[in-house]
Amino acid sequence: MSAPAPDQVYRGVTRIFSVLILGFGVTIFVVTLVNGGGPLSLGFWLGLGFAGLGAARFYLSRRSAPD
Repeated sequence: MSAPAPDQVYRGVTRIFSVLILGFGVTIFVVTLVNGGGPLSLGFWLGLGFAGLGAARFYLSRRSAPD
């Protein structure tokens, strides 16, 4: 059994962090809304931003993966 190639490790770690950032964004967004924040609150936009960045990074890592 051999160790995975460095590029495979990099892609795996990138996907893990992408999902983690997406989760942070959704959590910030939900907590802001539950605590009465609206579309003008900082948490609303930070949550959307983190969720969008995490989702975009995950999408790009999946799209650029070799077959």
